[in-house]
Amino acid sequence: MAITLHLCRIPPRTDLFSPHSLAGSVCFRSRSSLSVKCSGDSSAAVESDFDAKVFRKNLTRSKNYNRRGFGHKEETLELMNREYTSDVIKKLKENGFEYTWGNVTVKLAEAYGFCWGVERAVQIAYEARKQFPVERIWITNEIIHNPTVNKRLEEMEVKNIPIEEGRKQFEVVDKGDVVILPAFGAAVDEMLSLSDRNVQIVDTTCPWVSKVWNTVEKHKKGDYTSIIHGKYAHEETVATASFAGKYVIVKNMDEASYVCDYILGGELNGSSSTREAFLEKFKKAVSPGFDPDRDLIKCGIANQTTMLKGETEDIGKLVEKTMMRKYGVENVNDHFVSFNTICDATQERQDAMYKLVEEKLDLLLVVGGWNSSNTSHLQEIAELRGIPSYWIDSEKRIGPGNRIAYKLNHGELVEKENWLPAGPVTIGVTSGASTPDKVVEDALIKVFDIKREEVLQLA
Repeated sequence: MAITLHLCRIPPRTDLFSPHSLAGSVCFRSRSSLSVKCSGDSSAAVESDFDAKVFRKNLTRSKNYNRRGFGHKEETLELMNREYTSDVIKKLKENGFEYTWGNVTVKLAEAYGFCWGVERAVQIAYEARKQFPVERIWITNEIIHNPTVNKRLEEMEVKNIPIEEGRKQFEVVDKGDVVILPAFGAAVDEMLSLSDRNVQIVDTTCPWVSKVWNTVEKHKKGDYTSIIHGKYAHEETVATASFAGKYVIVKNMDEASYVCDYILGGELNGSSSTREAFLEKFKKAVSPGFDPDRDLIKCGIANQTTMLKGETEDIGKLVEKTMMRKYGVENVNDHFVSFNTICDATQERQDAMYKLVEEKLDLLLVVGGWNSSNTSHLQEIAELRGIPSYWIDSEKRIGPGNRIAYKLNHGELVEKENWLPAGPVTIGVTSGASTPDKVVEDALIKVFDIKREEVLQLA
């Protein structure tokens, strides 16, 4: 039985290119079928041994797919520089990541802010609007987890796919529309739905995310269950799980310990119990039909790229030791496999944060979207160090007066009066990988204004 996914290219602008009319098709053969559905679509028959890797490979070669931009890189980067760069951050970098304004000394983490993958995603999205100035453009999720950037794309009339009752309503997308896949990637069923609708796909998926997809596909090929260190509802983890075979998603070391204790029949720490309790605990975080008695014999490690590096490594070591204990050191390679999928940018920002918290600081300012996983871990490092740390998503969280509304690592929103101490103050600053420098500058200007007002009142 074969499935044909009709792929075509939207006619390009005649003032830029010679007009073409191109079409293609991709076919996959296998045995029995199941259904993959997106709301608003007729269900597509997808085989039970459907090869997501082959599908994605063929999709990337189709004429209506683009992941490299449209030749407008220089001008779109110039626009982004005007909108997102900062003179304050430039001054800090030129002076060894430390500078004093009045009675405020700022120490900037040596790795911070926009990473290469994020900048690439935003830049390609900007290019898409320039290439398709009048077409309707949709995006399957936020391009990145930063409210400033997402608001800017809204102003450019890049629309979010609407969601009703937890399901994306792809029926709003018509042939001839343009659909952007965000930096986190998109799940296989979403890609299937879009390819079937004959739309122009602009893929901004970070290559580091694609690397994790390749890892879980290797697990699947070797009949290993993927233990994915991540948050089961996070867009990136949803996409990664869609490329996996059997999987269980663990958020932290405690959940990983529970899984390993189950593998050892309660001999690790006694935290696990019955099969039914396991399935209830991970009911939203396992593959369909998952059986912990059957599917935890061979395991591989993968991770959401924005998780805490050290915790991912510790989880991998724990699972490896568990398999050694269960099956013997000599047999561990038959039961455990691990590939390095920790994102360089995430690692660099976390390493820089560990270095920053060793400095003599009065407080820390962590700037990044409140739904940003990588930013949450920067805040976590500060909290573990015991330094007063304030995680804000924009300068709007500061004021009026010496007041701040900020978020803690575990999600609690807190308001505090007089958060800036009187007199000279030394502030450590970092920002998440989705945060433009301009957002950090705007927050620091609010700090400078508060301290300047303090001096004027004392004069």
